[in-house]
Order: sequence, then structure tokens, then C-alpha cells
Amino acid sequence: MRQSSRSTVVRDPRRAEPALRYLTLSANHGKLWFTVAGVLAGSGKRYRRAGLRGVGSLAGASLLSNAVLKPLFDRGRPPVDPLLPPPLRRMPWTSSFPSGHSASAAAFAVGAALERPRTLFVLAPLATAVAYSRVYLGVHHKSDVLAGVAVGAGVALAGHHLWPAVPAGAARTGPGTAPALPDGEGLTVVVNGLSGTSSGAEVTIAKALPLARIVHWDLDKPLADQIDPDARALAVAGGDGTVATVAELALVRGIPLAVFPSGTLNHFARALDLEAFADTVAAVVSGSAGTVDVGRVNGKVFLNTAGLGVYPGMVRLRNRLEHRIGKWPAAAYSMYRTLKGAKPIRLDINGEEHPVWAVFVGNGTYLPRGLNPATRSDLADGILDLQYLRADRRFGRTTAVIASLFGTVERSRVLGSVQSDRIEVRSHSGPILSAHDGEVEDPVDTIVLELEPRALTVYR
Repeated sequence: MRQSSRSTVVRDPRRAEPALRYLTLSANHGKLWFTVAGVLAGSGKRYRRAGLRGVGSLAGASLLSNAVLKPLFDRGRPPVDPLLPPPLRRMPWTSSFPSGHSASAAAFAVGAALERPRTLFVLAPLATAVAYSRVYLGVHHKSDVLAGVAVGAGVALAGHHLWPAVPAGAARTGPGTAPALPDGEGLTVVVNGLSGTSSGAEVTIAKALPLARIVHWDLDKPLADQIDPDARALAVAGGDGTVATVAELALVRGIPLAVFPSGTLNHFARALDLEAFADTVAAVVSGSAGTVDVGRVNGKVFLNTAGLGVYPGMVRLRNRLEHRIGKWPAAAYSMYRTLKGAKPIRLDINGEEHPVWAVFVGNGTYLPRGLNPATRSDLADGILDLQYLRADRRFGRTTAVIASLFGTVERSRVLGSVQSDRIEVRSHSGPILSAHDGEVEDPVDTIVLELEPRALTVYR
């Protein structure tokens, strides 16, 4: 038994654990981590995002370490002790620095943990074992492994900086109380059968809350006429536009709102950490609630976002494409297609005139900054977050498209913003479109955006 190098671990073939050899081989070409990503994908929506971010981080770390750093640092592998059998049948021949296996392991573990921190309890020991196996089997120096871990973690954190992870858990709300409704007694549920995935919602809700009254929304009649005046709480199963309409009635009647995630995107339900019907049922039965800000566009309620000018068309195109080509490519392409034939509009925003391409308004502060927002961490921060693409910059459209592809619009100097609880927008370019939570309004010359702080009580 000898030590072949100061940078390697002493290896005794009689005690070398086959598990480490199997582990290091299973990590070749990322096979181990793709398998883990598949397991995460089958564990629900929350973990699917963790797996996707892990794989994306792994791809970036692998590219950087293997295509850039290894050719740059042409370092030899640790010497093999001739008195011992080779640790692997096929020893690697590429540069030893940095360890690509360690970079991929760290990138996947850190990337997945950024989305779902609890995965680190399993992934950190697994990634550590993969990195240790490279030294134990004599295919890397210790410094190779440490550098690989640094590269992998750095790539994952850089990805988080460009494309922030979805915050774990619900966004913050204000304090609020709502009645606990065992079996749904006193709850009226409005079901819009034309929205998203609400087909079949009635059966699921009736089984979980047998005493709830379920109303199929007749769009030809006023919603208020279809709801009993003695309802203690309202619930809604439909898309974000439907949710906003039912929320307006809940505001008028001064009763809390429950949201069943039945739309295509379910932005508001996801912000409340309501990923499944069971989450909403649990909140209603226990009376777990909070208060959220309510935005208004010329008096119409919106709970998530609003857009002005060409922005509504941009969002519709992005939503159609993002499931096929990915979120950021879809955002960049939709911006390119929408702005290609557009002309700048001159808007007076709270008394200051600006030439702009498109305007986004968030009920609360959205991240990342720019016209492709992903998340917000507070539903009661008292802020209307207006962001616009400036049209007074040279190559502004081209810069905006490229920056959207890489998630760096905020740092491109083509983005302007106004944050307030009341914003008045006047158009000097004729009537402009506005949309809120997916519902498009007729063009007008003046748009008033207002915020009602913590006005709506919601089950969460």
C-alpha cells in the first residue's frame, strides 16, 4: 500500500468501496443527475422546477469546465501507482483541472436547492460523494475537485442572479382573519367552465367540501345575481381574469376569497402557494388567511399585472410559445415580433413625458426587473410597480430583445420605472390598449392606476 501523490487519497484495492467506483461511473455525462432530475419531475410541480434549474446549471458548468477551463489549464492527471491495479478500466485523458464531475455535481445540487432548499439535504451528500470519489480513485488532484465545486456553485448562483428562482412558499400577505368552514359550509364556489383546467373542478370540490354551494357562472347574467347574499365566503375555480372578477364581488360584500388553481397559469394562486385543490381546501377548513393589495385600472380590479400599449399582445404571444421553446427565448422572440412593426408612443406618466415601446404594471414589486416578470415576494407591499421600455435610446429595441433573452434588461439602460400607489398615464399618441390579468379593455387616452392596500382577505 503506497501513496502515489500528496494530492491523492491512499487507496487500498482490498478496501476500496465498489460503491464509489459505481458512483463515479454513474455520473459520467451527467447520467446520475439526469436520473435525479427525473425523480424530482415526478415529485410534483414544486420539485420539477428544481430539477430543471439543476439540469440548466449542470449544462452551464459542464460547458465552462470542459470547453473553456480544461483546454486553458492543461494539467496532467495524478500519477498511477504501478503496484496497484488501475482504479478504472478507462482512465480519463483530458486535462485534470478542473474536475468536470465535481463541477456538474455542485452545479446541480446548488441549482436545485435554489428552487427547493430541502433538496440540499439529499443532494449535498450525493454531490460530495461524487467529488470525493474522483480523488479516492486517483483521477483528480484535490485542488481539481475544489476548483470544480467552485465552478459549479458559481454557475448555479450566476444563473440565479440572471433568472431568480421562484421563492419557496407563499408570498407575504398582511394580517387577516377568515372563518374556518368545515366541509365548506357557508362557502359559495364560482366555477367558470371555460377557463383553463376548470373542467371537472365541480366534482373534486364537492367531494372535498360537500356543504359548499357550487355556482356555474352564466356569463350572460350579472355575477352578483347568481350568488346568495348570505354567503360567508366566496371561492373561484377559473383563470386569473375570472379570479379578479370574483374578487371584486368579494370586495363589495366584504367577505374573504378562496382560489382553486384551475386556470392556465394560476399566477395569483401560485403566489399564495396554492398549487393544488387540496391546498385551498386545507386553508378553507382551517381558516388560514391574510390580506392582499388590490390594484385597479380605471376602476377594474387586477390582482397580478396590467399592461399598456403593445404589451398585452407581447404577453399573449409569449404565453403561447414558452411551453415549446422555453420562457426566456419566448420572451425575447415575442418582444422582437411585437416591437418589429411597432411605433413608439408618447406617454405622460405622473406628469413626466416619456417615449416608450411598452409598459408593464405589477400589483407589488416583481422580479426580475423588465417586461418578463416572474415572481413577487410580497402581496401587500403597497406598491404599484410600473416598468417601461424606453424609446429614446439608440438601438433600444435591439438591446431590449437581447437583454430579455439573457434576463438583463434592468442593467441595459433601456428600462424605466415608476413606483407609487397611484399612477396616471395620459397618451399623446392617441388611444392605447390596456389589459389586466389577461382581460383586454378598449383603447382610451387616459388610464388611472390605483392601489387599495390590504383590501382583500384571502385564504392562503
